[in-house]
Amino acid sequence: MDKKKQLTAYFALISGILALSLSALFVRWADAPGLVTTCYRMIIAAFVFGIIFWRQPGTLRKSMLKWWYFPLLGGLFSALDHGLWSTAVNLTQMGNATLFNNLAPLWVSLAAVLIWKEKLGKWFWFGLLLTLSGALVVLGTNLLNNPQFSNGDILALISSLFYAMYYLNTQKSRQVLNTISYVFGSTLTTALILWTYCFLNGYQLFGYDPNTYLAFLGAALISQVIGYFSIGYALGNLPAAIVSPTMITQPVITALLAIPLAGELLLTGQWIGGFVTLLGIFFINRSWTKNQPH
Repeated sequence: MDKKKQLTAYFALISGILALSLSALFVRWADAPGLVTTCYRMIIAAFVFGIIFWRQPGTLRKSMLKWWYFPLLGGLFSALDHGLWSTAVNLTQMGNATLFNNLAPLWVSLAAVLIWKEKLGKWFWFGLLLTLSGALVVLGTNLLNNPQFSNGDILALISSLFYAMYYLNTQKSRQVLNTISYVFGSTLTTALILWTYCFLNGYQLFGYDPNTYLAFLGAALISQVIGYFSIGYALGNLPAAIVSPTMITQPVITALLAIPLAGELLLTGQWIGGFVTLLGIFFINRSWTKNQPH
């Protein structure tokens, strides 16, 4: 990969991380069930992506018809991930839910090695160990003090499996689909699944206060449109085994943003954990860039 394309991919990855860092906060700010917030997030984002998708050349639109199962699977995995995670956020500590959900890089790395036969060097695994350890310190204080699983913790852990499947599916799909075709198809699928679930289970879908609708809009435009488009672009140029662990900076940034925006303070040890997380991500990305042709 040439340097310019590599830098663009990393810029997209950083943009996606920053946008997704607000996801948990939007769920907390909305005076609505987590599933309803996520449902609106997907519906609004699908509308925005759809406008951009239909402005593409016809050949690009037709490619999604040929490879329709990639966006369909992506949407299914995303619906299960978001549905379980957004429910978990309201059943356990925000940090716990985010920590367990972000175990996805471990499953992605194992799949990359066992299924796709990718070779990940010792520095990658060392970096992954540092990254997960640092995230545990930053986000798992409540879990370390009270090591018992709640229902919310279990839901968040299960969501991490579907989160990993989304990454792996996106990496494969981006080999044959451009970014907007994939994110539109997968987001639309997710929106339809979540809306159907909410409707059949009697969730209140209308009648919320203006601040809640603003939270829905923020989640859609920032976390989904900017966040998932950026990550989708990055996964077209960087392997999932690199993107997924790097995404662990997202909950660390969420924890930092929660200080002024949600009144949640970090302890000294959590700041150290954040540094360890960033150090681990440096080793992960360094292990990959060193093996790229110059």
